[in-house]
Formats: sequence, C-alpha cells, structure tokens
Amino acid sequence: MARLSLRTRKRMLMRMFMHEAMAIFIWFFITICTLIADYERDRPCIRYSLSNMGRAAILHRYAYESDSMCISQLRMNRGCFKKLCDMLETLGGLRATRNMGIDEQVIIFLHIIAHNVKVRVITCRFHRSGETISRLFTRFCNAVISLHSHLLKKPEPIREDSTDGRWKWFKNCLGALDGTYIKCLVLVEDKARYRTRKNDIATNVLGVCSQDMQFIYVLHGWEGSAADGRVLRDALLRPHGLKVPRPYYYLVDAGYTNGQGFLAPYRGQRYHLNDWRDGYQPTTPKELFNMRHSSTRNVIERCFGILKARWGILKDNLYYHAELKNKIIMACCLLHNHIRREMPNDPFESDGLDKTTEDDGDHEVDNVSSVGTSTDWTTFRNNLEQEISFGLNVWRIEVVIETIEIVPLMKITTCGGFG
Repeated sequence: MARLSLRTRKRMLMRMFMHEAMAIFIWFFITICTLIADYERDRPCIRYSLSNMGRAAILHRYAYESDSMCISQLRMNRGCFKKLCDMLETLGGLRATRNMGIDEQVIIFLHIIAHNVKVRVITCRFHRSGETISRLFTRFCNAVISLHSHLLKKPEPIREDSTDGRWKWFKNCLGALDGTYIKCLVLVEDKARYRTRKNDIATNVLGVCSQDMQFIYVLHGWEGSAADGRVLRDALLRPHGLKVPRPYYYLVDAGYTNGQGFLAPYRGQRYHLNDWRDGYQPTTPKELFNMRHSSTRNVIERCFGILKARWGILKDNLYYHAELKNKIIMACCLLHNHIRREMPNDPFESDGLDKTTEDDGDHEVDNVSSVGTSTDWTTFRNNLEQEISFGLNVWRIEVVIETIEIVPLMKITTCGGFG
C-alpha cells in the first residue's frame, strides 16, 4: 500500500478536527437551549393572556358600571370621563394602540394617580406588562399637559356689582395665590436643597386659583427650601409666566410683600381663621380687614386641600423622581380643573413644566413685573380697610337694633305670650 502524501494527511486531520469541533458546538448549543427551556418553564411569571370579553368586563366595572364606582376609582363621573377621553384624542394627541384603546389608557392613568397604586399592582388588575404601564404613564402625562391652554382657567376680576358675601369687598380681584409643598424623590446630593422647614423632602409649588377653585397658573419645580416670595418673583419674570394686569390683583398671605398686584393682610393683627372661632369678633378696622381677607383668601387653601385629597399620588414620594413628579403635579392640577368644570357638585369639596394660559390678543397690557412695596399700594389697602370698617359700624348698629327688638319680645313671652 502506497504511503499517503503529507498534504493528504494534513487535509484528513483538518477534516477530523472540524467534525469534532462541530460536534462539540452542537452539543453546547443543545445544552444551552435545554437549560433556557427548563428555566422558562420553572420560572414564576404573570400571564397576561386575557380575552377581549374579560378585559371589557374589567373596564366596564371601573368606568361604565355606575357614577358612584367611577367617582370612587377615577375621581370623576361617567360623563366627565367620556369628555376627557374625547378631549385627549382630539386635542391632546393621545392615540389608541393596537392592543389598548383610549378609554383603557385613561382608566389606568386615573386609577394610578387617584390611589397611588404601584405598577406591579396595576399589572395584575389590568393584565398589562409593567413596561406597557410605564410607557403609558409618561405618554399620558404629556398628553394632559398639552391641554393646558384649554384646561387652565382664564382670570376674571370681581365686578363692582358683585353680591358674593366674601368677594364683594375686593373689587377687581382676580383670585388668590399661595405655595404648597408636595413630596418628591431626589438624589442624595440634592436633598439639602429640597428639605423644607418640617424636614420633608418636597418641591415648592406656586398655585393661583380663581373664585371657583380652578387653577389659573401653576409653577412647579422649585426646591422645598425656596421662599414663597422668590418663587413668585420667578413666576413674574418668566416669558410665559404669571400675568397680573393693572389695576387687578391677587390676595396673598403675610408671607408675601404687600405690593402692586398682590394684596396682603396687616401684620401684627389677628388673621388666621382659627383666631375668629369661639365667637371672637373684630374690634378694630384692621382686624375686620384681616378677617375678610382671610375668609376670602382661604379659597386657595381649600383648592390645595381638594387637590391632594383627590389625587393620592401627591401625598407620597417613594416611586417618582422629581422631573416626572413635576409633570404629575401639572397633570393633576389640569384634571382638577376639568372635573370642577364638568361636575357641578364636586364630591371632594363637600368632604372637606411651566404652563400658563395664552394671551387673548396682541395688544399691549400693563402687567406687574416685580414684587415690592409701594406707597400707592399701601394707600389702596388703607382705603379698602376704611371701606370695610364702615361695614363693621353697620354690623354693630344692626346687632344693637336686634338686641332692642329681642328684649321686649322675651318679656312678653315670659308673661304668657301675646294672648
């Protein structure tokens, strides 16, 4: 038998090596696939397969079953919910996906912000993946914020012929403003700037509301350590910030400067509503002015109270970082306005990004651009105090007349009546 050449032997050895390497690779691939299959089979996971009929039953229970259930779960009745869906689709740019309609997106978002529910809980209730819920949440926030020009209230001044018991004393007043703290999640190095006087990590939110407790302007994003006056100055200096045309003004508390466009109470006098309980009555014109001012400006405190009672997500800071929390705050304020506008009876009223409205025209308006004391504005407040104090004298005369009329009647009743 002839001996094989060196080239032939090398070729045979290479062929044998390739066969062995291929066998090892196939064995390795099969082993890996087997391990992955065993892992996927034994790994506990949530199955999201649900028929359309079952999903429709879930949505019907949350939004369409009854007004009471809809208010309990979504904080609005069925008519208000339907109008919100239509507005988000036509004006907000919200679109239905291949597997999720507009109404389901609205239901999931409202349920999360109303009850501060975790994403992992929503995945079980609505049989959607966590990734789907997270994408939906951010997309829905942006859609609601895009409706700011439609949902923010246009300011309306108090007219001269107003008969409202609280607002009639403050002619040309546009509403009230104040700041509130809303907890948020920030980085460790930023906690010092966001720490409030009560040692909470929160953001300072400026809110301006009208007489019917609808938000006119909302400025979010400031650190909790920032003073209210500083936040207000920033709102006035922004290109699309708070507009206060002369001679109109807003009611503010003693934490702000009494200046052009912002009417503050007298300092050093009784002011808060708790000071007027237990039958205490004002004894000086300045105390009467403060009492009228406090009872009227309290509308912004009630507005913040209803906002936080309605949306449970504003009470906690565990899940959302500051940037997303600011979007959530703005969305909650806009949805609050929508509910106040569409529902005549607000159930929560009985229970006790820089966005603003667009200018109505191109004409020049003399707006207040700074916060500071002025002699003219101090004179305006003093004149308003004298006008209100006239009501104090009238009230005292009415009390004396009622006393004179009641005393003889009591004597007649004691003697046996009129017969």
